[in-house]
Amino acid sequence: MTIPLSFEFFPPKTSEGVVKLRAVRQQLYALRPEFCSVTYGAGGSTQEGTFGAVREILGEGMDAASHFSCIGATRAGVRAQLAQLKALGVRRLVALRGDLPSGYGLGGEFQYASDLVAFIRAETGRDFHIEVACYPETHPQARSPQADLQAFATKVCAGADSAITQYFFNADAYARFVDEARTLGVAVPIVPGIMPITSSAQLMRFSDACGAEIPRWIRQRLQDFGDDTASIRAFGLDVVAALCERLAASGAPGLHFYTMNQAAPTLGVLQRLGWGG
Repeated sequence: MTIPLSFEFFPPKTSEGVVKLRAVRQQLYALRPEFCSVTYGAGGSTQEGTFGAVREILGEGMDAASHFSCIGATRAGVRAQLAQLKALGVRRLVALRGDLPSGYGLGGEFQYASDLVAFIRAETGRDFHIEVACYPETHPQARSPQADLQAFATKVCAGADSAITQYFFNADAYARFVDEARTLGVAVPIVPGIMPITSSAQLMRFSDACGAEIPRWIRQRLQDFGDDTASIRAFGLDVVAALCERLAASGAPGLHFYTMNQAAPTLGVLQRLGWGG
């Protein structure tokens, strides 16, 4: 079985990181992804690095999606950035509310990601394929699961073409979320986000920050391994490969890997499944 794949990278902070990421991308291109996305720092703090990485990916012959956040932004600023991305040849965006750097008030002319999606559509028509984020286990700042689901539906109604989920390890949570979204009339593809497990401490930290649930049995096994990195990675490979296999078998429209700018963890999962090169 094969399934459409996509990969997320973040803009490196050093020249060494830029060189390393180029090598990582070449390894992952062998898996023929549909596109590669590049994250966008709080308040646009990594804009130069984000746009630079997107430019390189396009130059390497791969479709690139730029993350694009709006909190704290003005309409004029967003309009200029859209023109810049269009001139680069970008045809796919991941539209997000985003975060402000610490110490800043909200400000800006956009309150929600749905406002950004609607603005992009009004300004550029169908020039961009717009991805949005969604949260099978509920956004940590949402008032309730139902409010979060409705916010997702609002983004889709504003003009989103497809969605990428926050990562999760409970396939039932994803299936339930998709069913509930369909009940609200959401018809766009909802692609599961996949986080390979390579470090127990890193995974706990990320999950606490973004609201992704680590099932108790996984958390306990990781704690039992302590600092045994090899065992953590072997266990993580088993868990994530089984999750991907179940998602693919149940009809997920694709898999979006949060690579953390590493090739080996994602390659390991896909090779375990017989989908890798």
